[in-house]
Amino acid sequence: MTSFSNAQTIQSEKEQKAIIKPQKKPVFIEADRITGYYKQEIEASGNAELRYGDNVLTADRMKYYQMTEDTEVEGNACLERPKDTLKGKYLELNLQTEEGHMSDPRYYIKDGKGRGAGSILLFEGKNNYRLKDANYTTCAEDNHDWYIRAKELEIDNKKEIGTARHVSVVFKNTPILYSPWIDFSYSGKRKTGLLAPVAGYNVRTGFDVALPVYLNIAPNIDATVAPRIMTERGFLLSNELRYIGPNNMNGHLLFDILPMDINTNQTRWGILYTHSQSLGKGWQGFMNYNQVSDDRYFRELTPNLAQTSLTNLSQQGGVTYNGRLGTDGTISFTGFAQRFQTLQDPFPGAGIVSPYERLPHFSVNAVKYNVGKLDFEAHGSWTNFYHPTLVDGNRTIFYPTVSAPLRNEYGYITPKVGLHYTHYNLAAPIDTKGENIDRAIPIVSLDSGIAFDRQIELSDRKFIQTLEPRVFYTYVPYRNQSFLPNFDSAVNDFSFAQMFTENRFSGGDRINDANRVMVGLTSRFIEQQTGIEHLRLAIGQQFNFQDPRVLILGTQQVTSGRSDFIAAISGRLTPHLSTDSNIQMDESKLWIEKIRTGISYQPEPGKVLNFGYRFTRNIFNPLTQASQANAFALEQVDSSIQWPITGNWHGVARVNYSLQDDKILAGLAGLEYNTCCWAFRVVMQRLTTATQTTTTAFFVQLELKGLMGIGNNPLQVLQQTIPGYTSVH
Repeated sequence: MTSFSNAQTIQSEKEQKAIIKPQKKPVFIEADRITGYYKQEIEASGNAELRYGDNVLTADRMKYYQMTEDTEVEGNACLERPKDTLKGKYLELNLQTEEGHMSDPRYYIKDGKGRGAGSILLFEGKNNYRLKDANYTTCAEDNHDWYIRAKELEIDNKKEIGTARHVSVVFKNTPILYSPWIDFSYSGKRKTGLLAPVAGYNVRTGFDVALPVYLNIAPNIDATVAPRIMTERGFLLSNELRYIGPNNMNGHLLFDILPMDINTNQTRWGILYTHSQSLGKGWQGFMNYNQVSDDRYFRELTPNLAQTSLTNLSQQGGVTYNGRLGTDGTISFTGFAQRFQTLQDPFPGAGIVSPYERLPHFSVNAVKYNVGKLDFEAHGSWTNFYHPTLVDGNRTIFYPTVSAPLRNEYGYITPKVGLHYTHYNLAAPIDTKGENIDRAIPIVSLDSGIAFDRQIELSDRKFIQTLEPRVFYTYVPYRNQSFLPNFDSAVNDFSFAQMFTENRFSGGDRINDANRVMVGLTSRFIEQQTGIEHLRLAIGQQFNFQDPRVLILGTQQVTSGRSDFIAAISGRLTPHLSTDSNIQMDESKLWIEKIRTGISYQPEPGKVLNFGYRFTRNIFNPLTQASQANAFALEQVDSSIQWPITGNWHGVARVNYSLQDDKILAGLAGLEYNTCCWAFRVVMQRLTTATQTTTTAFFVQLELKGLMGIGNNPLQVLQQTIPGYTSVH
């Protein structure tokens, strides 16, 4: 093998200042045989290879002209570059300007796995080339399931964009789409341009077609504008804006407007906006504003069926602060104003009471640790509650606590005492109590726990098994609170985690009376090598030394001396089988109060089977008196699956069925065909969107990977409704 190097001589400092044109890159040539003329031309034949910069050119024969840096190559020409590989029969190329042409070209793009061919390839500079009578696909070399056929195709390696003119999209040898012009990002980078049409069917909107336009406004700002035609509703303009900025600023705006609904003869619109931003020195600002034109907007117009269940749309803005309080303490502040738009159920008698508006709300939390071996904590808040039909006013809360944590390496004991003070200034008097009402309740608790562990081996894997008993005692004296307004209190769901709390009510309007002890036992299995928790088992029991007397009207609450028994299991039972289940049993009546169970089997990506069961014995309607006659049971099963059928075909399905009502609340069924370069999906979904209202939607999509998706993409729906769903490539 003979080699030759032609590196330009280093010029003097005077010459470098006088000559503006750039230096030539060193050129290295190797071949079985090299001949030529000194400083004029070199001819190489037999396994010829030419290297310049990051590029490697190989062929059977080649000529290199030193003065002009032109090359002539014939016979199995191959140009290997950082971003692509070009092959052809004959090549002429200037190594300095990178201009020239190649006959019978074949190109392979490394980022994005695109490839294609043409009649001739024209080099138009370092990062650009153009092909005549070209095609493009992301399918493998021996696969032509889909490709675009273009009169002219330009590849820009700097922007990583392909631009084609007079284009036909061919699928299975059948043209399915024509466009006089199309451009696409072959690497997946953002770019301004038309997106693929989105089409679908919904019983509320009819046939639904949108043509989105993507606007890459700036590196940190983009937008999508989508004109949308619905056969049952008319023309709707959908707008989406996203932005990020300095100081952790980010925002997302969705705004849709239907100037004239041909079904209702009304203008309809919806806006969903979120924004957050760091204001510096621990301060953060936020906004979350949501509003629609009418109660039926989501049920009738949104393509996202998950939004059809929205009831209360929050309209909120405020600031937060988080900072240090000395060396061993923290302080936080929150201030905001919040109101709601409540979307009413159209079924008669199913009215929804809107939440109280907080106009405004301020709260402060301060914690100071290790002050003479004591921990101090204080919570304070002031809120002005407003409601158009219920009693409203403002509420002040001050709740200081002090605890004395005693800890060592295997356990802890934490006694704690606090005083919960509340003051109400109401807009109208309540009974004989007047407009200004005070409430002060002492709260005492004692929390203790021990942790044991041992090393075990299961299926040739080493685990650490823990055994963690816990005892929690709390005492709160009874105070009559039935005359107080209830702005934001509700009964917390009785669960293993909620057992170990001092107040079983959320919010600040109800403080439970308590003289009870909670006993729990938890065992965890932690993989010794990785520290990952694989399985957790827990049981718990709550004992009341006196019957609770503080209740919230219209809710189910424990009023007997012994509360329900709880058992829970979560994590992986085997490498492929996982569960998250808990059961609550009423020991006094020997019946089950609640079951929440879910089991998932996932042996590999693209194979998942889920089964869930939910049961609650008594649920009360908050709009009526709490009595057994008003209570109803909830009993539902939820199963979903993604599983191979044959070849590249997968089936997907989900059913959420109410055993109490004997009807399907949500159903989904579909098929998907997935290959390396394209996928086809067809999905039907049916949802109960209100008491007596259902909606059905169809999703059909042909995804040409690396180019576009044609139709209505069901991937988001599948990921939301089938836990563990994976798009198989």
